[in-house]
Amino acid sequence: MAPMLAPELRFAPRELATADENAAAIAGLTEGLDNAWIIMCAALVFLMQAGFAMLSAGSVRSKNVSNILLKNVMDACAGAIGFWSFGYAFAYGDATPNAMIGDKYFFLSDWPADGHDPKFFFFQFAFAATAATIVSGAMAERTEYVAYILYSFFLTAFVYPVVVHWGWSGSGWLSAFNSHSDKLFDVGIVDFAGCCVVHMVGGVAALWGAIIVGPRMGRFVPNAEGVMVVSPMPGHSIPLATLGTFLLWFGWYGFNPGSTLAISPAGYGVTAGMAAVNTTLAAAAGAFSSLYLSWGLTAAAGDGVWDLSMALNGSLAGLVSITSGCATMDPWASVIAGIIGGFVYYGASNLMKKMLIDDPLDAVAVHLFCGMWGAIAAGLFSSEERMADVYGSTKHGLFMGGDASLFGCAIVGILAVFGWVTALMAPFFLACKSAGILRVSAEDEKEGLDLSHHGGGAYNLDEKAQV
Repeated sequence: MAPMLAPELRFAPRELATADENAAAIAGLTEGLDNAWIIMCAALVFLMQAGFAMLSAGSVRSKNVSNILLKNVMDACAGAIGFWSFGYAFAYGDATPNAMIGDKYFFLSDWPADGHDPKFFFFQFAFAATAATIVSGAMAERTEYVAYILYSFFLTAFVYPVVVHWGWSGSGWLSAFNSHSDKLFDVGIVDFAGCCVVHMVGGVAALWGAIIVGPRMGRFVPNAEGVMVVSPMPGHSIPLATLGTFLLWFGWYGFNPGSTLAISPAGYGVTAGMAAVNTTLAAAAGAFSSLYLSWGLTAAAGDGVWDLSMALNGSLAGLVSITSGCATMDPWASVIAGIIGGFVYYGASNLMKKMLIDDPLDAVAVHLFCGMWGAIAAGLFSSEERMADVYGSTKHGLFMGGDASLFGCAIVGILAVFGWVTALMAPFFLACKSAGILRVSAEDEKEGLDLSHHGGGAYNLDEKAQV
C-alpha cells in the first residue's frame, strides 16, 4: 500500500496567478491559435499546387506529362525565390506609405517587424505561387522550360506583388484596408481572397501567353469549307484531372476562410465559417450549371452528352466566382454567383476556341473570366451586415440596396489589373519569342516534350523494365 501524503501536502492550495500573468497566458494562447490557423490555411493553399499538378497532368496528352509536372514543381520553387527576394517587399514593405508599390523588406531584411512575421510571409507566398501556376495550363505542351521559369520568377517577384500592394496593403490605392489616404469611392475594392489580385493576374498572363506562344500543332484545322475548326485533343487521364479538381477544392478552404488572417478575435470564426459555406455552395452550383448547360446544348443538337470535364471546370469556375465575396455575401447569393460562374466559364471556353486561342486546361476561361465575374458579384451581392462585420463599412452591394460604390470599385480594379498585367506580360512573352526561347521546335512538339526534353516518358510501360 502506497504511503499517504501528509495532510498539508495533500491539500496545499495552489498559488493563484496574478491578473498580469493571466493576461499574458491568454495573449500567448491567442497568438498561438492565430499562428496555427494561418500556417494550416497556408499549407492548404500550398496543397493546391498538387491539385494544379494533377489537373494539368490529366488534361495533357501522355507524351507531355513529365514536362507539365516539372513546370508545376519549379513554379513553386521559382515563386518562393521570387517572392522572398523582391515580391514580399513590393507587396507589403511600406517604409514610406505609397499607394503604388512597397519599398522595404527585400530578401526579408530588417524583418520580422511591425506586424510582419514568418507566418504572414508563408501565407502570402502560397498565394503568389497559386497565381503563377495558372499560366502553366494555358501554355501546356508547347512551351520551353526556360521561358516558363523566367515567367514564374518575373510574375511572383514583381507583376503580382504590385497588384497585391494595390488591393491588400494598408496604403494601396485600390485597397479597402487603406489607412493612409481616402479609399476609392470611400470603400475600396471588396476582394477578400483575390478574384482580381490572384485569379485575374494569373488569367491575364495566361491569356497573353497562350496567344503569343500560339496553338498546339493540329489544334485548329480547316474543314471542307476552309473554315478553321477545333480538332479534339483530349487529356490522357480523366481520373487524374478529377483528383486534381478535388485537391483544388479542398485547398480553397485555406484560400477563402484563411483570408481572415486570424481566428481568435471575436467574430473571425463566424466570418471564416461563412466563407467556407459560400465556397462550398458556389463550387457545387458552378458544377451543376456548366454540366447541365453543356448537356442541354448538346441534347438540342441531337446527342446529349454528360461531360465530366464540364462539371470539373464548372466547380472551379464556381470557386473562383466566390473568391472575392466569400465573406461578404449570403449563402443564397453564393449559389447565384456559382450558377452564373458556370455559364461564364462555358461561354468563355467557347469564345476562346472561336478566337482560335488554344488553352488546354481552360485556365483563361476559369481564372480570368470568372475572376472578373467574381469581383463584379461581390460588388452586386455583398450584404450590409457582412460588410459591416468584415470591413467596418456602411457600403454594400448594388443589388442589396446599396449604391454603386462597390460595383464601381470592382470595375476599376478589373480594368487596372488587366491593363497592368497586359502592359508587362505581353511584352515579356514577345521578348521571349523574339529571343527564340518561348516555343519548342516542331519536331520536339510532335515527338512529345517528355522524350525530347526529359529523357523519357512519365509512364514506363516497357514490359522488360518490369522484370
